[in-house]
Amino acid sequence: MSAARARSRTSGTIRFILLAAVVGVVLAFAAMVYRATSSEVSAAPDFEGGGVGTALLHVEPGDTLGVVGDRLYDIGTVASTRAFIGAASGTSVEGIQPGYYQVRQEMSAASAVEALSDPRSRVGYMDVNPGGRLLDTVVVGGGTEKGIFTLIADATCLRDLDQPDAPPMCRLPQEIVDAAVQADPAELGVPDWAINEVRGAPDPVRRLEGLIAPGVHNINPQAEPVEILRQLIDSSTEAYDATGLVPSAERIGLTPYQVVTAASLVEKEGTLEDFDKIARVILNRLDEPMRLQFDSTVNYALADQEIATTDADRAAVTPWNTYAMDGLPYGPIGSPGLDALRAMENPAEGQWKYFVTVDMQGTTRFADEYPEHERYQSEAIANGVLSSGR
Repeated sequence: MSAARARSRTSGTIRFILLAAVVGVVLAFAAMVYRATSSEVSAAPDFEGGGVGTALLHVEPGDTLGVVGDRLYDIGTVASTRAFIGAASGTSVEGIQPGYYQVRQEMSAASAVEALSDPRSRVGYMDVNPGGRLLDTVVVGGGTEKGIFTLIADATCLRDLDQPDAPPMCRLPQEIVDAAVQADPAELGVPDWAINEVRGAPDPVRRLEGLIAPGVHNINPQAEPVEILRQLIDSSTEAYDATGLVPSAERIGLTPYQVVTAASLVEKEGTLEDFDKIARVILNRLDEPMRLQFDSTVNYALADQEIATTDADRAAVTPWNTYAMDGLPYGPIGSPGLDALRAMENPAEGQWKYFVTVDMQGTTRFADEYPEHERYQSEAIANGVLSSGR
């Protein structure tokens, strides 16, 4: 064997030994880290069993799994955040929605995850439909639609976790009504642009109409009625103001409260594709001036409601009936959605002064002059839209 080959072989052996040593050190370090981590996880404090009593978890938008774990620890539900994260990772709880959840105290992390995965644990949830009203509404031939006061009461329901078959404990709708009527408007969070109208409302029970926006709301079911109403009005005012309500009102020559009122008519009178045209009809009639003569404003004060109204209904003098009064109703006749509000703030261009829904699919015809409108009314009558069931 030559000297060169011998030196090469010796050099290769040394490199192999050094590489093996490095690999060995790396593996030893990895094993040490694994043992430390495993020991840490296994040592995370954890309760045993399904827990005792009851507790309320509030999950806020943007909360991470770690933050949820911290909140559960703070209310005494889990023994440690680390145990909860270990149990919740890879489960549906990683995507938990903001809101309130009824859980127990001193639950094992696994039990807490199971509870949060149960839809029945979600409490304080309410969904207000566009056009929703404060009071329950009886629709001719269509049953009863829950009003916002009833939706709030339903959202306060909490279960007795020790008696699964027992009925839930809920506030009564009348408790919410009493708070709405008796509390000072400022205490309820009524915005400055509505506070005088609310204080002077002809019907105290309806004075907050239109100030609770449609959409999903998460309320604290353990809060007092005044606190709940304030939370709802505060968040709704924020949503309304974000559309540019105040400057838009000045631009079109109305007050912000009048814009919300007009938007509630837009919401009730048509479909989304016609909102901006209906908004223009309202402004054109106010400018003329002409009475609005909207059936929705007649229906608002009726015990039983439907699309059509009778001669007697339209003749009744109320603070909202635009057949029997000039201008806008005293206040909103429901909660306008943001689409209706934006349409009122940005109406379509046109000379229309009349419109009518001509079929059960919601098709709406617009007219500049009354003879054209009469023809559309005849079409609506032929299709059974304007026939009253009363």
